[in-house]
Amino acid sequence: MSSKLPLETFKTVVSSTPLVSIDLLVRNSAGEVLLGERLNRPAQGYWFVPGGRIVKDESLAQAFLRLTEEELGVAVPMDQAKFLGPFEHLYSDNFSGEPFSTHYVVLGYALALDIDLAALPKQQHGSYRWWAESEMLADPAVHKHSKWYIDCTVTD
Repeated sequence: MSSKLPLETFKTVVSSTPLVSIDLLVRNSAGEVLLGERLNRPAQGYWFVPGGRIVKDESLAQAFLRLTEEELGVAVPMDQAKFLGPFEHLYSDNFSGEPFSTHYVVLGYALALDIDLAALPKQQHGSYRWWAESEMLADPAVHKHSKWYIDCTVTD
């Protein structure tokens, strides 16, 4: 797996190409959805599902294990999640604050986990909470991209 790119190289990548990432729609046994309040651009200040970028030379399965470990504190194999489909997230800003946009091609996955919120990492999200689906969909503080995943998880 590749290591992090130097800052200037990463800026060039973000300003020039789409990023590929995985988002995680996590529900607990009560059916509530896990969201974190984002600390960083893009979507800074919004409540958002956990997730992150896939890095070069990392398989989808490896990325899924790494991201669940980093974002949820537990490595979950990809075969324990339901694929929701591909999504496209377009943002007018980016991680650096410089004047260029961010474009993500996102692979959405749903999984069921009961997680201790106090044990979750604080690098990307300052706080976490479990949301009832109706509350999440109605609240303007929840980013629209996170709301899109709910439509994909309606049960038969």
